[in-house]
Amino acid sequence: MSNIILFAFLAAVFYYIFKSYGRYTAQYSQEAFKDFSVSYESLKNSDLGLFVALVAKVAKADGHVDALEAQLVGIMFDDIAKLFPEPQKTKDILKQIFNEEKDRRDNIEAVAHQLGEALRRNKAQQEQFMGFLIQLAFADGKVTQSEEDILATIAEALEFDPNKYHALFDQFEAMMKNVHPQATLDDAYKVLGVSKDDNMDTIKKAYRKLVRQYHPDIIKSQGKSEEYIKEATAKTQEINQAYEMIKKARG
Repeated sequence: MSNIILFAFLAAVFYYIFKSYGRYTAQYSQEAFKDFSVSYESLKNSDLGLFVALVAKVAKADGHVDALEAQLVGIMFDDIAKLFPEPQKTKDILKQIFNEEKDRRDNIEAVAHQLGEALRRNKAQQEQFMGFLIQLAFADGKVTQSEEDILATIAEALEFDPNKYHALFDQFEAMMKNVHPQATLDDAYKVLGVSKDDNMDTIKKAYRKLVRQYHPDIIKSQGKSEEYIKEATAKTQEINQAYEMIKKARG
Protein backbone atom coordinates (compact mmCIF):
# COMPACT_ATOMS: atom_id res chain seq x y z
CA MET A 1 0.00 0.00 0.00
CA SER A 2 1.28 3.43 -0.90
CA ASN A 3 2.77 5.54 1.88
CA ILE A 4 1.45 8.63 0.09
CA ILE A 5 -2.12 7.39 0.43
CA LEU A 6 -1.57 6.52 4.06
CA PHE A 7 -0.13 9.96 4.70
CA ALA A 8 -3.22 11.56 3.20
CA PHE A 9 -5.48 9.78 5.65
CA LEU A 10 -3.20 10.35 8.62
CA ALA A 11 -2.63 14.01 7.88
CA ALA A 12 -6.34 14.64 7.47
CA VAL A 13 -7.25 12.80 10.65
CA PHE A 14 -4.55 14.73 12.49
CA TYR A 15 -5.92 17.99 11.15
CA TYR A 16 -9.38 16.97 12.37
CA ILE A 17 -7.99 16.34 15.87
CA PHE A 18 -6.69 19.87 16.22
CA LYS A 19 -9.59 21.51 14.38
CA SER A 20 -11.97 19.80 16.79
CA TYR A 21 -10.20 20.97 19.96
CA GLY A 22 -12.65 23.83 20.26
CA ARG A 23 -15.60 21.41 20.30
CA TYR A 24 -14.30 19.43 23.23
CA THR A 25 -12.48 21.98 25.39
CA ALA A 26 -11.76 25.69 25.38
CA GLN A 27 -8.23 25.16 26.67
CA TYR A 28 -6.85 24.45 23.19
CA SER A 29 -7.08 27.94 21.78
CA GLN A 30 -4.76 30.86 21.24
CA GLU A 31 -6.84 32.91 23.65
CA ALA A 32 -6.40 30.36 26.42
CA PHE A 33 -2.63 30.22 25.90
CA LYS A 34 -2.03 33.95 25.41
CA ASP A 35 -0.49 34.30 28.90
CA PHE A 36 1.28 30.93 28.86
CA SER A 37 4.94 31.16 29.85
CA VAL A 38 6.67 28.97 27.28
CA SER A 39 9.48 26.92 28.79
CA TYR A 40 10.80 23.39 28.57
CA GLU A 41 9.31 22.41 31.94
CA SER A 42 5.91 24.01 31.36
CA LEU A 43 5.48 22.34 27.97
CA LYS A 44 6.88 18.96 28.97
CA ASN A 45 4.40 18.65 31.82
CA SER A 46 1.39 19.94 29.88
CA ASP A 47 -1.04 17.49 28.30
CA LEU A 48 0.17 18.51 24.83
CA GLY A 49 3.79 17.92 25.85
CA LEU A 50 2.91 14.53 27.32
CA PHE A 51 1.07 13.69 24.12
CA VAL A 52 4.15 14.59 22.05
CA ALA A 53 6.22 12.28 24.26
CA LEU A 54 3.86 9.38 23.55
CA VAL A 55 3.81 10.20 19.84
CA ALA A 56 7.61 9.95 19.87
CA LYS A 57 7.51 6.51 21.46
CA VAL A 58 4.97 5.15 18.99
CA ALA A 59 6.79 6.69 16.01
CA LYS A 60 10.08 5.02 17.01
CA ALA A 61 8.50 1.76 18.22
CA ASP A 62 9.61 -0.17 15.13
CA GLY A 63 13.19 1.08 15.46
CA HIS A 64 13.09 4.14 13.22
CA VAL A 65 11.02 7.20 12.35
CA ASP A 66 10.33 6.99 8.62
CA ALA A 67 9.79 9.93 6.28
CA LEU A 68 6.01 9.63 6.40
CA GLU A 69 5.94 9.71 10.19
CA ALA A 70 8.37 12.63 10.21
CA GLN A 71 6.08 14.62 7.91
CA LEU A 72 3.09 13.93 10.12
CA VAL A 73 4.97 14.86 13.28
CA GLY A 74 6.14 18.06 11.59
CA ILE A 75 2.53 19.07 10.94
CA MET A 76 1.76 18.30 14.58
CA PHE A 77 4.55 20.59 15.79
CA ASP A 78 3.33 23.41 13.54
CA ASP A 79 -0.28 23.12 14.67
CA ILE A 80 0.54 22.98 18.38
CA ALA A 81 3.07 25.81 18.15
CA LYS A 82 0.46 28.12 16.60
CA LEU A 83 -1.52 27.98 19.84
CA PHE A 84 1.25 29.59 21.89
CA PRO A 85 2.55 33.19 22.09
CA GLU A 86 6.07 32.12 21.02
CA PRO A 87 5.49 29.64 18.17
CA GLN A 88 9.11 29.06 17.13
CA LYS A 89 10.31 28.60 20.70
CA THR A 90 7.40 26.25 21.33
CA LYS A 91 8.22 24.23 18.22
CA ASP A 92 11.88 23.94 19.20
CA ILE A 93 10.94 22.66 22.66
CA LEU A 94 8.45 20.17 21.22
CA LYS A 95 11.20 18.82 18.96
CA GLN A 96 13.47 18.52 21.99
CA ILE A 97 10.81 16.58 23.90
CA PHE A 98 10.24 14.31 20.91
CA ASN A 99 13.95 13.57 20.46
CA GLU A 100 14.46 12.91 24.17
CA GLU A 101 11.48 10.58 24.46
CA LYS A 102 11.57 8.60 21.21
CA ASP A 103 14.17 6.09 22.44
CA ARG A 104 12.89 5.75 26.01
CA ARG A 105 10.87 2.67 26.90
CA ASP A 106 11.23 2.85 30.67
CA ASN A 107 8.66 5.60 31.23
CA ILE A 108 5.87 4.80 28.75
CA GLU A 109 3.42 3.82 31.46
CA ALA A 110 4.31 6.79 33.67
CA VAL A 111 3.89 9.35 30.86
CA ALA A 112 0.60 7.81 29.73
CA HIS A 113 -0.69 7.73 33.30
CA GLN A 114 0.20 11.40 33.77
CA LEU A 115 -1.63 12.27 30.56
CA GLY A 116 -4.59 10.20 31.68
CA GLU A 117 -4.78 12.17 34.90
CA ALA A 118 -4.65 15.45 32.98
CA LEU A 119 -7.50 14.30 30.71
CA ARG A 120 -9.53 12.41 33.29
CA ARG A 121 -12.51 14.75 32.85
CA ASN A 122 -12.14 14.94 29.09
CA LYS A 123 -12.80 11.48 27.69
CA ALA A 124 -13.48 12.83 24.21
CA GLN A 125 -10.02 14.38 24.00
CA GLN A 126 -8.49 11.22 25.42
CA GLU A 127 -10.15 9.25 22.64
CA GLN A 128 -8.84 11.71 20.03
CA PHE A 129 -5.29 11.28 21.31
CA MET A 130 -5.53 7.49 21.50
CA GLY A 131 -6.98 7.36 18.01
CA PHE A 132 -4.12 9.43 16.64
CA LEU A 133 -1.52 7.15 18.24
CA ILE A 134 -3.17 4.09 16.71
CA GLN A 135 -3.26 5.76 13.30
CA LEU A 136 0.37 6.78 13.59
CA ALA A 137 1.30 3.14 14.13
CA PHE A 138 -0.24 2.35 10.73
CA ALA A 139 1.93 4.93 8.94
CA ASP A 140 3.99 2.29 7.13
CA GLY A 141 0.94 0.17 6.29
CA LYS A 142 1.20 -2.32 9.13
CA VAL A 143 1.48 -2.43 12.90
CA THR A 144 4.44 -4.32 14.33
CA GLN A 145 4.32 -6.30 17.55
CA SER A 146 6.45 -3.65 19.23
CA GLU A 147 3.99 -0.96 18.19
CA GLU A 148 1.06 -3.05 19.41
CA ASP A 149 2.75 -3.60 22.76
CA ILE A 150 3.41 0.12 23.24
CA LEU A 151 -0.13 1.06 22.22
CA ALA A 152 -1.56 -1.50 24.64
CA THR A 153 0.63 -0.18 27.46
CA ILE A 154 -0.47 3.39 26.75
CA ALA A 155 -4.15 2.44 26.57
CA GLU A 156 -3.98 0.56 29.86
CA ALA A 157 -2.12 3.39 31.64
CA LEU A 158 -4.66 5.89 30.31
CA GLU A 159 -7.40 3.59 31.66
CA PHE A 160 -8.85 3.75 28.17
CA ASP A 161 -11.90 1.58 27.53
CA PRO A 162 -10.58 -1.69 25.97
CA ASN A 163 -13.66 -1.99 23.77
CA LYS A 164 -13.15 1.51 22.39
CA TYR A 165 -9.46 0.79 21.86
CA HIS A 166 -10.16 -2.31 19.77
CA ALA A 167 -12.95 -0.52 17.90
CA LEU A 168 -10.59 2.32 16.95
CA PHE A 169 -7.89 -0.13 15.91
CA ASP A 170 -10.29 -2.19 13.79
CA GLN A 171 -11.85 0.91 12.25
CA PHE A 172 -8.55 2.27 11.02
CA GLU A 173 -7.34 -1.14 9.86
CA ALA A 174 -10.51 -1.48 7.79
CA MET A 175 -10.03 2.01 6.36
CA MET A 176 -6.56 1.07 5.16
CA LYS A 177 -7.84 -2.08 3.48
CA ASN A 178 -10.42 -0.08 1.54
CA VAL A 179 -7.90 2.27 -0.07
CA HIS A 180 -7.30 1.30 -3.70
CA PRO A 181 -5.30 3.59 -6.01
CA GLN A 182 -7.11 4.05 -9.34
CA ALA A 183 -6.21 7.51 -10.59
CA THR A 184 -4.22 7.97 -13.80
CA LEU A 185 -1.39 10.41 -14.40
CA ASP A 186 -3.36 12.08 -17.22
CA ASP A 187 -6.00 13.28 -14.77
CA ALA A 188 -3.80 13.74 -11.71
CA TYR A 189 -2.79 17.35 -12.31
CA LYS A 190 -6.38 18.33 -13.07
CA VAL A 191 -7.66 16.67 -9.89
CA LEU A 192 -5.23 18.67 -7.76
CA GLY A 193 -5.84 21.86 -9.71
CA VAL A 194 -2.17 22.28 -10.57
CA SER A 195 -0.02 22.36 -13.68
CA LYS A 196 2.65 19.88 -14.71
CA ASP A 197 4.99 22.87 -14.71
CA ASP A 198 4.44 23.46 -10.98
CA ASN A 199 7.13 22.29 -8.57
CA MET A 200 6.47 19.65 -5.91
CA ASP A 201 6.17 22.20 -3.11
CA THR A 202 3.28 23.87 -4.92
CA ILE A 203 1.68 20.51 -5.69
CA LYS A 204 2.06 19.34 -2.10
CA LYS A 205 0.38 22.49 -0.78
CA ALA A 206 -2.52 22.04 -3.18
CA TYR A 207 -2.81 18.39 -2.19
CA ARG A 208 -2.89 19.09 1.55
CA LYS A 209 -5.45 21.85 1.10
CA LEU A 210 -7.77 19.53 -0.81
CA VAL A 211 -7.36 16.68 1.68
CA ARG A 212 -8.33 18.98 4.51
CA GLN A 213 -11.29 20.26 2.52
CA TYR A 214 -12.77 16.89 1.55
CA HIS A 215 -11.70 14.33 4.13
CA PRO A 216 -14.84 12.54 5.43
CA ASP A 217 -13.88 12.91 9.10
CA ILE A 218 -13.71 16.68 8.70
CA ILE A 219 -16.94 16.75 6.67
CA LYS A 220 -18.69 14.63 9.29
CA SER A 221 -17.62 17.03 12.06
CA GLN A 222 -19.41 19.78 10.12
CA GLY A 223 -22.73 17.96 10.37
CA LYS A 224 -23.07 17.15 6.66
CA SER A 225 -25.43 14.46 5.35
CA GLU A 226 -24.39 10.83 4.88
CA GLU A 227 -24.67 11.22 1.11
CA TYR A 228 -22.35 14.21 1.17
CA ILE A 229 -19.88 12.28 3.35
CA LYS A 230 -19.84 9.41 0.85
CA GLU A 231 -19.12 11.84 -1.97
CA ALA A 232 -16.34 13.43 0.07
CA THR A 233 -14.84 10.00 0.77
CA ALA A 234 -14.68 9.23 -2.95
CA LYS A 235 -13.19 12.66 -3.63
CA THR A 236 -10.54 12.15 -0.95
CA GLN A 237 -9.48 8.87 -2.51
CA GLU A 238 -9.31 10.54 -5.92
CA ILE A 239 -7.09 13.29 -4.47
CA ASN A 240 -4.85 10.71 -2.78
CA GLN A 241 -4.46 8.74 -6.00
CA ALA A 242 -3.67 11.84 -8.04
CA TYR A 243 -0.92 12.91 -5.67
CA GLU A 244 0.56 9.42 -5.62
CA MET A 245 0.69 9.27 -9.41
CA ILE A 246 2.43 12.64 -9.67
CA LYS A 247 4.89 11.69 -6.94
CA LYS A 248 5.80 8.44 -8.68
CA ALA A 249 6.07 10.10 -12.08
CA ARG A 250 8.57 12.61 -10.73
CA GLY A 251 10.66 9.96 -9.05
